[in-house]
Amino acid sequence: MLGLDLTFFNWDIFSKFVLSGLRFSVQLTLVATAGGILLGTLLALMRLSGKKALMLPATIYVNGMRSIPLVMVILWFFLLVPLLIGRPMGAELSATITFVAFEAAYFSEIMRAGIQSIPRGQVHAGQAMGMSYGQNMRYVVLPQAFRNMLPVLLTQTIILFQDTSLVYAIGAYDMLKGFTTAGKIYGRPEEAYLLAAVVYFVICFALSWLVKRLQAKIAIVR
Repeated sequence: MLGLDLTFFNWDIFSKFVLSGLRFSVQLTLVATAGGILLGTLLALMRLSGKKALMLPATIYVNGMRSIPLVMVILWFFLLVPLLIGRPMGAELSATITFVAFEAAYFSEIMRAGIQSIPRGQVHAGQAMGMSYGQNMRYVVLPQAFRNMLPVLLTQTIILFQDTSLVYAIGAYDMLKGFTTAGKIYGRPEEAYLLAAVVYFVICFALSWLVKRLQAKIAIVR
């Protein structure tokens, strides 16, 4: 069929070349999501603080990161940061730092929208009880914002997983690199990229379906 060698599609290829790359892709996704949400929440709070000294640097960071292609940021961290610190970081560490820093800008906007979706009356009620800005955010606003934004945060995580394929540009061994390596060794690049597309589709489609189910469940609870 179309000159494809269907014997290439077997578990042996996946276990030898792809599984370790998939493990790194998932690990990078989880670390970048956790770090991005933490840093993104901090950036969102800075932008909503009403203090220019906090708002300005956070706004510059978020808008700056969102205006630059991810692959360029990956190359910057991989090529320029070692020159500044005087030693190489390695592709995996460089990719992890890059993704946390980059995704924080996107998670920041999600969190900012989530925080702003909370009725102001609840914020004023917290203030009336004597809560500080930090306490109000911690106990009243952020728990509700996280719940409201959970489907969007998970959707961004799926996009993040897809973007991990870009670390191939700096030689990190992710899932796409595993498929590419198998294709080169066996001389079947067409089959390798076709199989990679199928695997990415199955994983992302399954995750998207779960997010839709979660979104529907949250809507019912409301």
